[in-house]
This record gives sequence, structure tokens and C-alpha cells, in this order.
Amino acid sequence: MVSFSGVVFYVLTFLSVYVQVFFLITFLENRKKIIIRNEPVKLAKYPKVTIIVPCWDEEKTIYKTVRSLLNLNYPKDKIEIFLIDDGSTDGTWNIIRKFAKPARPNGRSGGYPNIRIFHKENGGKYTALNLGLKYVQTNFLGCLDADSVADPESLVRVISYFEKDPNIMAVAPSIIAFKSKNIIQNAQKAEYDMSVYIKKMLGFLGAIHVTPGPLTIFRRKVFDDLGPYRHAHNTEDMEIAYRMQKNHYRIEQCNDAYVYTNTPLTIRKLYRQRLRWIYGFINNTIDYRKILFRKNYGNFSLFTIPSSIISIFAVGFLFGKMIYSLGSFLFSKIIQFQAIGLHLPNKVDYLDPFFINTQTLFFIVVILYFLIMFSIILGRKMTEGKWGFSFDMIYFLLIFSAIGPFWLLKAVYNTVLSRKPGWR
Repeated sequence: MVSFSGVVFYVLTFLSVYVQVFFLITFLENRKKIIIRNEPVKLAKYPKVTIIVPCWDEEKTIYKTVRSLLNLNYPKDKIEIFLIDDGSTDGTWNIIRKFAKPARPNGRSGGYPNIRIFHKENGGKYTALNLGLKYVQTNFLGCLDADSVADPESLVRVISYFEKDPNIMAVAPSIIAFKSKNIIQNAQKAEYDMSVYIKKMLGFLGAIHVTPGPLTIFRRKVFDDLGPYRHAHNTEDMEIAYRMQKNHYRIEQCNDAYVYTNTPLTIRKLYRQRLRWIYGFINNTIDYRKILFRKNYGNFSLFTIPSSIISIFAVGFLFGKMIYSLGSFLFSKIIQFQAIGLHLPNKVDYLDPFFINTQTLFFIVVILYFLIMFSIILGRKMTEGKWGFSFDMIYFLLIFSAIGPFWLLKAVYNTVLSRKPGWR
């Protein structure tokens, strides 16, 4: 007879496999729509675009970020760049001033005609973005995080989606991990590759739940109709996507518009970043709980959010079961040692096929991991244009399986106790 915990384990594992199979079917149905363009894109008309770059203590990366915007393959007189220093405590403001010397407070720059610089007291990223929104006069606008670098073809490829369909209100690019230096960053590279694949599938489903800071472009109508950014538990790019989905504003993902972002170098920094992300997801979902499981909000309400909630429960349950099983195993070995002393099993026993786990659940788990690996491979194909296996996938499975439960459970703990995680 299967125990209650066994039933829960089967159900959660089945649902996890179901989500991966659902993504795979979506891919197979839409694979011909996935275009990877190797040549520069030509538009019938180049609309003006404003790109806001909020900065807080980004002296090590801001210069490359701005240079990447200046090197975009897009008419220079069609791009406005707002550099907004949000009360940095390092040399960020000094670097920004090298690009522009304002003639008057919040005035047009003298160095680069299409750059304006702003300085404000620290208030958080969303306040910097909202300051920029006050001065936007173009019909399209977006943000580029100051730790990211845009590919020269990224903007024109994103804008091409708007040209094809006037009903599209926002387009997100593919975010790729930039220059991995150690195993921690290699693991994140695999994760980001998988994210490219998942976000594209969610785009096909009309169910994207994040419009990421690195170069998501919006129609100005979004903010005119729905209002400015909100604090949103330090995840304003997630909240605006929730708000758009609630109001039936269409979000797409441009898989061949590449933006390269710096990833955390250490376990500690990775933990703090993911804690903030998961905390933001949980609390934004609570804020928008009234739209859950409502058919009129489509796959966003019926698939994206429920599957993410299930993943949190699954990870928490499996982690608890693993700790319990490990404790039971150690306790039984202690009892065994006290009763008969140290007993080393015959190594040959482990090679006997009789001891191979042939339970159905074992094969389901194997299939789940296979599907996860395949999703990483598909994402890499969409970003690098080639198939192949790499050790990044193994690093991802090992590191995220070991550490992921801790930031998930901590995010739940912080939510219950109303403790807000820090930005970094």
C-alpha cells in the first residue's frame, strides 16, 4: 500500500513531467515559427525608441552597457538613451558624465546628442525607471540593466515584431549568460539557455510572466494605460508583466535578439539574487491571486502561474522527503552498528542487476531529467545555432538541485514572516 507521502510524491513528479512534455509539444507544433536570423534585419520604418538605463553602483559595467547601446544597428537619430544614476555610492556617476555633460538640470547632453543623464537620490530601480518615463516622448521604450550588454542586432529584431503585429504590446529578448568564469556561472549558463527555450514556448502560449530588465521593449501605450512601474517586492519587471496579462496586453519573445548579462560569481550572490526573484514571484502572485485559474486570463492564469507554484511545492516536498530519508537511513545504521558493529557490504552486490531500482517512479524521474536536459539543448540551439551536450548541464543539475531548495524555502519563510530580502 502506498503511503500518503508516496502519493504526493507520485503526483508532483507526474505534474513536473507533464509541464516538460507540454513545453515539448508546444515546441513541436511551433518549431517552424522559430526563426534564427543570421543577417541584419531591415525594417520598413524605424520608429523612435527610448532606452532607460537605471544605475546603482555599476561602475564596473556601466561603460560597456552604454557602448553597446551606441553600437546598436539602428539609426542613431531614432534612439534616445537615458542614463539614470540612482544615488550610487561608487564611481558610477563619474563614468556617466563622460558620456554627457548636461547644460542644465535634466537637460539634453552636450557629449552625445541622443544621451540624457539624470542623478537622483537612491530610491530603488523602479523609481529610476519612473523618472525616465516622465521624459519619454517616443512611442516605444525599454530598459537595459547596467550589468548587461546588448547585441548590435538586438533592438532592430525586437522592433520587427511590433512592425508585424500592432497588437503586440511588449517584446522580450533572449538573455544569455556572459563569459562564465567558474562552475557556478557555467551552471547558470545552462539555466539561461533553458530559459530562452521556455520563454519562447510561453510566448507561443501567450503566457509570459516576466518582461526582464535587459532590453524588453514596450509600446508607450502600456504605461499610458496601466500607469508607471511599482516597487513590486523588488521585481518590477515581473509585476508589469502580471499587470499586462491581467489587462490582456500581448507579450512576445524574440528568441534571436540577444542580450548578454553578468551572472553571480559566488554561491552567496546567486543565493541572494534567486531569493529575491522567488520572493517576488510568490508575493506578486499573492497580489494578483484573483486572476488565478480564471479562464479569461488564458494560459498565464491556467498554466504558467500554477506550474510555477507546483514547482515550489515539489521542491519543498522533495527536499523534506530527502532529509527525512537521510535521517532514517543514518538512524538505522546507528542502530545496526550498536547491534552488530561495523559491517561493510560486498562491493559485488552493487553490481548485481538484482539491486537496480525498477520501480515505475524511478523511470519517471529519469524521463524528467532527460526532458530538462533536452530543454537546455533546445535553448542552446536557439541561441548558438548548434546542437550538443556540455558539462554546463551537469553543473546546473547538481548545483541547482543542491542549493535551489534553500532559496525556495527561505522565500516562503520570508513571505510568511513578511521579511523582505535585500537587493544584493
